[in-house]
Amino acid sequence: MTIMLFGAVGTLISFGIISLGAIQFFKKMNIGTLQIGDYLAIGAIFSATDSVCTLQVLNQDETPLLYSLVFGEGVVNDATSVVLFNAIQSFDLSHINSTIALQFVGNFLYLFILSTLLGVLAGLLSAYIIKKLYFGRHSTDREVALMMLMAYLSYMLAELFYLSAILTVFFCGIVMSHYTWHNVTESSRVTTKHAFATLSFVAEIFIFLYVGMDALDIEKWRVVIRDSPGKSVGVSAILLGLILVGRAAFVFPLSFISNLTKKASYEKIGFKQQVTIWWAGLMRGAVSMALAYNQFTSLGHTQLRGNAMMITSTITVVLFSTVVFGLMTKPLVRILLPSPKQLMRMISSEPSTPKSFIVPLLGNGHETEGDQSNRNVTRPTSLRMLLSTPSHTVHYYWRKFDDAFMRPVFGGRGFVPFVPGSPTEQNGHQWQ
Repeated sequence: MTIMLFGAVGTLISFGIISLGAIQFFKKMNIGTLQIGDYLAIGAIFSATDSVCTLQVLNQDETPLLYSLVFGEGVVNDATSVVLFNAIQSFDLSHINSTIALQFVGNFLYLFILSTLLGVLAGLLSAYIIKKLYFGRHSTDREVALMMLMAYLSYMLAELFYLSAILTVFFCGIVMSHYTWHNVTESSRVTTKHAFATLSFVAEIFIFLYVGMDALDIEKWRVVIRDSPGKSVGVSAILLGLILVGRAAFVFPLSFISNLTKKASYEKIGFKQQVTIWWAGLMRGAVSMALAYNQFTSLGHTQLRGNAMMITSTITVVLFSTVVFGLMTKPLVRILLPSPKQLMRMISSEPSTPKSFIVPLLGNGHETEGDQSNRNVTRPTSLRMLLSTPSHTVHYYWRKFDDAFMRPVFGGRGFVPFVPGSPTEQNGHQWQ
């Protein structure tokens, strides 16, 4: 619920503040011919966070709750921003009234719900195919290819039906990690983890290379600087200020509301954690750039003053927030969330091989004899221990339904049929 509060409701609050601020400031500055749809698009563009830098600094074992909140909010926020942007583009908002406003809200909900359902269905289909059909079973290359192609299928179907592809892929990934990933062999799991991590890293580098090369496009800067170079700096500074205010406007109030619903102290979000969450979402990256190019470079044309101003300002905000805020993230996290030295030594001493990476995932919460003999050894709090805490919440009832109906059909941890001689033989006793 906290992730959805931050990722969905928080993004809408940030969108409203940035859009209203852009209308108030930019109309007075006379930066070009921008319509109401452009101002709303600016709100959606700069509501899309890029929390990758903070996730590199945070440790999932030290601060599992904070890591989950930042990661979950980041992906839900991206999806919400893109759905908002698509809803804005599908309407003529120059003559807005109550009917168009209701249609806009309905279109947003339509895109959000149908994209989510399509992603879930594509994920379940991939799990069922890999679990039931023979042609891909226990062959690493075929299993990895099937997982990649089924994920890409969800994207293509969303594009075909004019839905939000990023939201569809996101929920398809959630379902595939819960069911499909456990239906393949151990070597396929390691391969897919590293393959998708590498692909995402390369894609992120490609986006920033593109931003860097586009930043050197003299034509856009010439259009902007021809009138007054100070105005471009002012627009970028105003956007950065609106990002700071818009993020603070929902992180602290929504954290307060979330804390009211939590009884245990370890589930509550402290003030230092709130500051970390606020800082984590100040960086803007690939999604903001993609949406800005989509809105302000129609047919590649950026000679219009307003379009050129917004593209150059977006490039400036992305580069400034990534470099400056990114460099300040690690010192800030160290000051706000100091970790015990003993805990850091234990984490740093753990091996980082693929085997050590997958063993905790395959353990299914059962201790081996070696673990039972070392119960008195202090271990870092893990996300698995956090989830295993018994509580009668929505998650508790979902787990009961999942174990009773979903996983017997679609597979998953503990529900994969054991085949002698397969690479999963050594872990068969853990799944029974």
